[in-house]
Amino acid sequence: MDWLTMPPLSALRAFSAFAEAGKLSDAGAALNISHAAVSQQLRALERYMGVPLLDRTGRALRLTAEGRQLADSLALGFGTISATVQELTGRGADRPLHVSVTPSFAGAWLMPRLAGFSQTHPDINLRVDPTPQLVDLTPGGIDLALRHGKGPWPGLQSEALLDAQLIVVAAPALLQGRQVGHPADLVDLPWIEELGTNEASTWLETHGAAPGAARRRTQLPGNLMLESARQGLGVLITVRLFVEPDLAAGRLVELFEMRHDARYHIVTRPGVLRPAARAFVAWLRREARVTRAH
Repeated sequence: MDWLTMPPLSALRAFSAFAEAGKLSDAGAALNISHAAVSQQLRALERYMGVPLLDRTGRALRLTAEGRQLADSLALGFGTISATVQELTGRGADRPLHVSVTPSFAGAWLMPRLAGFSQTHPDINLRVDPTPQLVDLTPGGIDLALRHGKGPWPGLQSEALLDAQLIVVAAPALLQGRQVGHPADLVDLPWIEELGTNEASTWLETHGAAPGAARRRTQLPGNLMLESARQGLGVLITVRLFVEPDLAAGRLVELFEMRHDARYHIVTRPGVLRPAARAFVAWLRREARVTRAH
């Protein structure tokens, strides 16, 4: 890195603080300097870079497109520095371990096992955020994610945790003895889908059914889908791992297996994990080995 071409750190700190706070006075309070000093640093940064970072045409200062680009980079850089400093000095050790996970994986695999983690690590406070969305892993925010897909994800580290073979299942009560030899045999039955997805229609269409064939669809949060399928409320596309006990007990019947090479992955930011996250990842690996052994 050519350090001689970098703007003064004090100016970058002032700009980042303003971008985060939105007001000169609030940025000054965050840095323990006057708002006039912040303004001077912002003007000095613009002169140094020769780029308009702030729009001063209105009553309030606003970031230009170039200013927003710089602000985003500084937020990521300073956030990483802050997280590393906290890691090395032990600060922030009491911050809950924040895990993002898909609702279906949380309900079917993670939650039934979490008591074991809590018993082993009673000093770690855990925050589980069930969401089907791909969330950003930012310094000081979400520590790790459990994602379903092929991976890898740009800018992140990923480690395969469990296979996620997808199958189509239904309760015997829903089928009522009907013979199912082709996906088209299921188009008149109700289907269960996760909120915001269209797995049923997509799968039926790729297997020869007319577009929009799955007309009777119920969309549910991922943690409610399995129980709904057990109750005979619809046909479900799910991960075999989640329903193996139901298949063995006859509560659900496997109808089709889907060609699918996706897995569940542990996804983290590059760099050293804080101790709580390392402990959780080690526990996930042990639980995954137990699952595969059975």
